[in-house]
Order: sequence, then structure tokens, then C-alpha cells
Amino acid sequence: MKAAILFKPNEPLQVLDCELDPPKAGEVRVKMKAAGVCQSDWHIMNGDWPSPLPIVPGHEAAGEVAECGPGVVTVKPGDHVIFSFRPHCGRCRYCTQGRTVLCIGRASVPPGSLYDGTLRIRHQGQGINQMARIGTFAEEVVVPEEMVVPIRKDMPWPQAALVGCCVATGVGAVTRHAKVEAGSAVLVIGCGGVGLNAIQGAMLSGAGVIIAADILDNKLEMAKAFGATHAINTTKEDATKRVKEITGLGVDYSFDAVSIDKTQALAFDALAPGGHAVAVGISAATVRATYSPMMMVFGEKTVSGTFYGSVRPNLDFPILVDHYMEKRLNIDGLISRTYRLQDINEGFKRMMAGEVARGVVVFD
Repeated sequence: MKAAILFKPNEPLQVLDCELDPPKAGEVRVKMKAAGVCQSDWHIMNGDWPSPLPIVPGHEAAGEVAECGPGVVTVKPGDHVIFSFRPHCGRCRYCTQGRTVLCIGRASVPPGSLYDGTLRIRHQGQGINQMARIGTFAEEVVVPEEMVVPIRKDMPWPQAALVGCCVATGVGAVTRHAKVEAGSAVLVIGCGGVGLNAIQGAMLSGAGVIIAADILDNKLEMAKAFGATHAINTTKEDATKRVKEITGLGVDYSFDAVSIDKTQALAFDALAPGGHAVAVGISAATVRATYSPMMMVFGEKTVSGTFYGSVRPNLDFPILVDHYMEKRLNIDGLISRTYRLQDINEGFKRMMAGEVARGVVVFD
């Protein structure tokens, strides 16, 4: 089978022939059907997030179970599944609280290996790591059973793949983490795949005002198509001032899908008293944000972070799939382009140029 491998940071992925070991106990082999091209993969590729190399990136995907190792009980060959890039041991303090995205009950050394510390993908005898233990830019993968979630079989593959990251993260940030109330005023900063889904989450929650902010007009047009009531190009006007012109006091909730210093400051400054700013995007490790502690105290403002939208993949992925199938979520509009695996580097170039909401690699 073929896989897209990163050998050195800031170099193109190489699509190469690889060997795949069979699944061990508690593992499954999945034939890949679709995989999203995501900013998180880019953080691996450019070295923002140090990772063991060589590695197969990719974490937003869907596929069909082809083989199960001993002891697998939650899926069977032929099942359609969405990948979850977080483990779920079911026993640690966070899993027992229902906060499965914070699971601490699994460990492997190095982090690109499976739970037993070994690798399943090989190229010319060399072991290849898998991003988040799944590494979905490959025609087939072997992964832990708990990192695939079975779904209904009438869900289209590219749309299913996006549920695994940008849909779950954006919608979940609003509905699971912040629990936005009907009638609220909401600001979403950054209108890529995650931000567009935060807008959709605000719509599902019944928000009264949904303001989109971005530096690109084409992204703001997409945001309006996904339900934003107002749009602000932050390179052309004072975003905080404009938010308060629209809302009066500011927004009740802000969601930063970019999470750099400037966007974090905007997310905080645009809040009304009692407002809640949520960091959704994952920045480089060196990024630092600045807030006014005085305004946090006097305004009783809250700042929090959400990882993976604070979703519970086993429960929430099938719900999100149902939302799409019943036309409550627009996932079709997220898919700007599709690629073959051999064209994956083009997908990242278009993503970084801001030309797409989401690109998806489609497999045979």
C-alpha cells in the first residue's frame, strides 16, 4: 500500500510504497476512503509540533474496517468508521468524568507508535510513525480499536471524514464546551473549516447574532453562506469597535479558531461583561497571549480552551452524522476540492493560500 511520509520538516510529503503489519490484539486494519487536509497536519509538517520522524501525517478521516485483531468487540469487518485522534481508555479520571478527549490512560513511546510501543507501517524495512497513532494519509492503516467510531453506512465518505476533526471541533466548541444559549451574540475568529463549523454550532444553538472575522474576503463570504449574520475583515477595520457597534456591549461568546496573539486579544476585548472567550485553534508552542487582568476581574470575563471541541467521539460522531443526513449541518459546502493521494502536497499549498474551506484526499 502507499502512504504519504514526512522525512524532514518543511519538505514535501513523499508518497511511497509501504508494508503494513497485521493488527495485534485490540487493533483493527482499516481501508482508507477519505482524509481531510487540516492545519494540524501542517503543524507537524513545518515543525511547529515536534514529532518523531519519519511519520505519516493525517488524522481527519473515514474508512472501512478490513480486519480485526483478537479481542476486538466494538467493530467488525465491513463497518464504516470515522477515526478519532484521541485515545479513550475508559478508566482514567477524565474518561470516567466523560471528558474523554483528556484521556491520560494510554501511553506509548515514541508517541507515533501504537500502544505497545511498536510501529505497523514500514518503508524498505524502516518503521514509520503514525500521527496521533492513526496517520491517515495512507491507503490502509492499523490503529487501536478505540480510535475508530462506527457510523451508518449511507454517510458519504468525504463528509464522514470531516466529522472526525473540523466538524466535531467547531460544532463541539459551541455546543459541548461553551453551551451557548439561544439568543446569544457570538463572534467566530478565523473562517476555515473549524471556524465555519463553529458558526454552524452557533446556528444549532439558536444564537441571535453570529459575527465572523477573518483577513480574507473570500473566507467571509463562505462564513455568510454558513450562517454568519455579520462579517468583519480585520485588516480593513477595527474589529473590536465594529463588534460593539453591532452588539452594543460586545458578544456573549467568542471562539478563536486561529489562536495567535492578535486573535486571542480580539476574542477577549470583544466580549461583553460576563462574556466567555474560547480558544479553539491550536497554535505553535511558542505563541503567548496577553489579556487585561483588570478587565477580566471588573468584567467577570471567562477565558477557556477546548480541545477537539470537548466532544465525546463515541457518542457525538453518530449524532453529527445524523445532523448531516437530516440536513441540519452543511458539510457539503466545506469541501472545496478533492485530491488523489499523490497530489496531497498541492492540497497543503491551496490550504495555506486560503483558497479552500477544506480539501479532502479521496481513496479508491
